[in-house]
Amino acid sequence: MPALSPLTIAALTLVAFAAGLVDAIAGGGGLLTVPALLAAGLPPHLALGTNKGQSVFGSGSAMVKYWRSGLVDPARARASFPLGLLGSVGGAALVLAIPAASLKPIVLVLLAGAALFIGLRRSPRPALANGAASTDGPAPAAAVAAPHHTAPNRESARPVVAGLIALAIGAYDGFFGPGTGTFLIVAFVALLGDGLARASASAKVVNFASNLAALGLFAWRGVVVWLVALPMAAGQLLGGWMGAHLAVRRGDALVRRVAVLSALALAVKLALDLF
Repeated sequence: MPALSPLTIAALTLVAFAAGLVDAIAGGGGLLTVPALLAAGLPPHLALGTNKGQSVFGSGSAMVKYWRSGLVDPARARASFPLGLLGSVGGAALVLAIPAASLKPIVLVLLAGAALFIGLRRSPRPALANGAASTDGPAPAAAVAAPHHTAPNRESARPVVAGLIALAIGAYDGFFGPGTGTFLIVAFVALLGDGLARASASAKVVNFASNLAALGLFAWRGVVVWLVALPMAAGQLLGGWMGAHLAVRRGDALVRRVAVLSALALAVKLALDLF
């Protein structure tokens, strides 16, 4: 591995901050960090390992911010976190059996569809106990805590559905990865009826779990360059926290714009790689 200058590491740390900011809102941070690490001269296997070494801090700080803001459902998290871990490990193992490149055309189409789904979807405004309307953006504590008028059997099924989402998309993240955050948001919106900000919060729980599992695997194989990953992790921590703060404050409108741009940017990159 080439020796990286302090200036290069500082530039990578700034990229990590921007990636953490974007990733906390709608996913897609790897679109910035992986090319930056490759451009800095890291071989592909070290770039991927180091990317996980720093990105886990961004997803972790974003998850904590969302949790403290009341947008993470603890019952869902108890199901989705361990299944996200399990899915990511299974997906990483699957790489040995199936070439990941074969997924590129499929993911390209799915990302374009995800961008359309998020861009055209109207934000739900469910009625609260006091009759006021709400979005998943900045809301008073009483609004977050207000009970949903949902059938009990459907409510009890939510953690199960969240766990299945985590298992499936966590496996995809361990196997291939691009668009994971976007696919998680779409799944939580489509299958559980979440607003975009709440879906982004739930996605960060799964994202942190899958990043943690992948980091364990890469660290075990010795392909994480910690002298680069740790400074970048500081940028990710700050970027992830600020991105989650913006998503909580600005709500669905901000998440929609960033998610559509992220999905389209990832689709363009995959198309360029493919063709």
